[in-house]
Amino acid sequence: MFYKDWEPIYRKILEDFNFQVENDKKSADVLNQLLKKRKPFSIKELEDIITGKEVVIFGAGPSLESSLITHKKDLVGKLKIAADGATSALMENNVFPEIIVTDLDGKITDQLEANSKGSITIIHAHGDNIDKVKKFVLEFKGNIVGTTQTNPKPYENIHNFGGFTDGDRAAFLAEHFNAKKTYLIGFDFDGEIGRYSFSANNDKKLKLKKLKWCKYLIELLKKHKQNIDYL
Repeated sequence: MFYKDWEPIYRKILEDFNFQVENDKKSADVLNQLLKKRKPFSIKELEDIITGKEVVIFGAGPSLESSLITHKKDLVGKLKIAADGATSALMENNVFPEIIVTDLDGKITDQLEANSKGSITIIHAHGDNIDKVKKFVLEFKGNIVGTTQTNPKPYENIHNFGGFTDGDRAAFLAEHFNAKKTYLIGFDFDGEIGRYSFSANNDKKLKLKKLKWCKYLIELLKKHKQNIDYL
């Protein structure tokens, strides 16, 4: 998805959450400046890694842990993408994520470890994580890519592949680079929040609202591509 297609959805999200586009831009500015201090991972290489592959995306819902055990054989030979906090569950179960999509809400030590071992880390800037972007981005010594949910055109080091939450952004990433098939694990929309979401109790209402958007956006992708299934 390109920004011209994403912008109408983004505007609805801003309105629904009463977010300010200026704050998203501020965070993107910070991330862009930090990425100037190092060489971001090549988008062409990222495309080559995803295009034509079968992809498994791991959300941080409560079914994640049991699903990792149940579907372990199904993961063989597939490209594995972890949505933020799901990285910790994968690392604990000796499943290596080739790609991590994160806004830095999860357990950073696990993401840093995976990154140091080769995980390409897609770091997202939005209005609520400016402090985390400043604190953690340069701690990632491996391959990283910067993303934003606003217009990426002003930034040489920032991209927008579509999506809002870590989980659906991972699905939009796979769609943008023409994955052959995308399977979703640990995506739960029934009101329960998994422990790998690392969400504080007072964030529950906001988290549930974001999950509704995640479900809506994934359903949009499913209608468009028809190559996305839940495992």
